[in-house]
Amino acid sequence: MADKEKGFDFWGYAAGILTGVTYGMNPLFGKPLLSHGVSVDTVLFFRYFLAFVILGLWLLVRRMSFRVTKAQLFRLLILGVTFSLSSITLFLAYDYIPAGLATTIVFLYPVLVAIISVFLHVYPSWQVWLSICLTFVGVIILSLPHGSVSLHWQGLLLSGASAMSYAVYLVIVNRSTKLRTVKPNVLTFYVLAIGSLTFLVHHLVGGGAFLAGVSGPEQWAEMAGLAVFPTLISLVTLAISTRRIGAVKTSVLGVFEPVTAICIGVLVFDESLTANVIAGIIITIFAVTFMVATGKK
Repeated sequence: MADKEKGFDFWGYAAGILTGVTYGMNPLFGKPLLSHGVSVDTVLFFRYFLAFVILGLWLLVRRMSFRVTKAQLFRLLILGVTFSLSSITLFLAYDYIPAGLATTIVFLYPVLVAIISVFLHVYPSWQVWLSICLTFVGVIILSLPHGSVSLHWQGLLLSGASAMSYAVYLVIVNRSTKLRTVKPNVLTFYVLAIGSLTFLVHHLVGGGAFLAGVSGPEQWAEMAGLAVFPTLISLVTLAISTRRIGAVKTSVLGVFEPVTAICIGVLVFDESLTANVIAGIIITIFAVTFMVATGKK
């Protein structure tokens, strides 16, 4: 489905907003686990594996077919590895820069999606381009250092890599003709399965105690939260939104991701709410409102 102007799709926009909000909840569950000494591989493995089990059981209850062709399985393998790369680079960035800032920088992916789409001869409308530019400005303002916050280049680089991986994932889901017949829930199931295997293999290669830092029900509850909100719900709604309104518009709606992350940082982790944060949020929300309003018109 190309990013062409067409009728207003309420469920496509709603799914895109829900994707951004739930994915922005990564710091809420992930940051406490990392601060407790749980390794990134362990956090991400259980995040994907628990979501994989939950979705698999639901698909079995619904008696949905898991069957895919070899060509589809190959593309699903690429999707699984790509999304896993986006997750691991984001979590590694948390070691160098604040969680809210890292998640905010990842939101540069709409620009990357739009650029990739142009190379694939998919041209967003001027309203969407304007929304992209406005959200880009908003994210830059959100990312400006303040107070004692220091920006380590490693964190910036890892966050940028996460954005690129996420952009590639979106474009493949939207543009692959082979995956058009794969239902969003089944597509998500395979992505989660491949992601679980990716993190398990990565841990086995790196070594170390797999359950180090997991000492009680609190850690398991946080991993369950990661599995349900920024993983299972986010991936399913992402696939729905991308297919209904296109990769570019879905990526712009992802502005709710950094806004959610910033709010969590302020309300839960006592991160400071500065003037540039407020200005950035206002600009990005205006950009999304403008795109949705012009799309409806």
